[in-house]
Amino acid sequence: MLSQLKLSHLAAGAIAVLVGYTSSVAIIFQAIEAVGASQIQANSWLMALGLGMGLTSLGLSLWFRMPILTAWSTPGAALLAVGLRDVPIDQAIGAFVFCAILLTLTGITGWFERLSRLIPDTLANALLAGILFQFGLSAFTALNEDTALIAVMGLTFLAGRLWFARYTILGVLLAGGIWAGFAGSFGDLSQLNTSLTLPEPVMPSFSLPVLIGIGLPLFIVTMCSQNMPGVVTLRAAGYVPPVSASLTTTGIASLILAPFGGFAFNFAAITAAICAGPEADEDPRTRYLASASAGVIYCLVGLGGATVISLFLIAPKALIAGVAGLALLSTIGNSLSQALQAPKGREAALITFMTAVSGISFFGIGAAFWALIFGLLVNHLLNPPSSKTGKAPAEALPKDA
Repeated sequence: MLSQLKLSHLAAGAIAVLVGYTSSVAIIFQAIEAVGASQIQANSWLMALGLGMGLTSLGLSLWFRMPILTAWSTPGAALLAVGLRDVPIDQAIGAFVFCAILLTLTGITGWFERLSRLIPDTLANALLAGILFQFGLSAFTALNEDTALIAVMGLTFLAGRLWFARYTILGVLLAGGIWAGFAGSFGDLSQLNTSLTLPEPVMPSFSLPVLIGIGLPLFIVTMCSQNMPGVVTLRAAGYVPPVSASLTTTGIASLILAPFGGFAFNFAAITAAICAGPEADEDPRTRYLASASAGVIYCLVGLGGATVISLFLIAPKALIAGVAGLALLSTIGNSLSQALQAPKGREAALITFMTAVSGISFFGIGAAFWALIFGLLVNHLLNPPSSKTGKAPAEALPKDA
């Protein structure tokens, strides 16, 4: 296995972790603040989240030989940031435990895996392209924020495509980081927090209103807004993900780490696309080493706790936006091509894509879920079940994305 490890695997894993933290760690801080956690408890939350993502990503990737990357529930964190105010921390932990039990039961029963098989490949690809579209667009909108930095990264991207295709994104990250360093774009290094991170468990207590008002919605948004797009991401890359086994694993991890602040773990979507795409490796059979590398880095970040997180927070936003957008360009292009290739089902795919891009939200559930619902309804009306041909591939060996 180590003989197959490439620098591109390490680069993709590092970029996935970087994007994962910088895109939503601020929401985690808001959730921590809402529940009134102490600084020690806050550091424990970050440690639990890092270790939970790292160990589950590493274990699932190596066991199934697929780029299975996990993440914390970002919409769940947003829900907690709003819903946990005036909720005692022990009751919040009880809601986390309740959600973890529901996630585990979902994996054990297998109903979610059966449901995911009903999604045509065209809609899966359209949904993935829609989810990733804003991240790809951010690489270009960041030109207004830091024109010189994005220009350097863009030129490096083109040079990489011409002369060092396997290490293009690594080159983009290095070039951008060096330019930002010389330009003084990084934040105040004195803000680095070098305190040691230690686990700080909180004994859960269970309040029926909190379980219904926090625990149940946390489970719903995690399943609809995270796990469904995560499954679609792997399918669109050509893999047949072990849905039930992965949900059971992330559910158990959530159950174990809930007292320490690990509120919910699930399939990753955007960061998984970085590890599952051709930028990570031209050979889809060894891309799992990219997500395994990300798992190791997640563990190190979790152990480093506040030090590493504060380092992420002082990085210039344009650097993160540029790296993420350029790293996902190939995946967005491939997904759109696959979604719109066949005339039959093209309208449903377009509706799925446009709804996902729109960013709409109803009942606290994000656009990814509604994009899938609208796309399935249109596809069912325009293409009756007897005429459908877009089914999930039966083979476990992934195609080249």
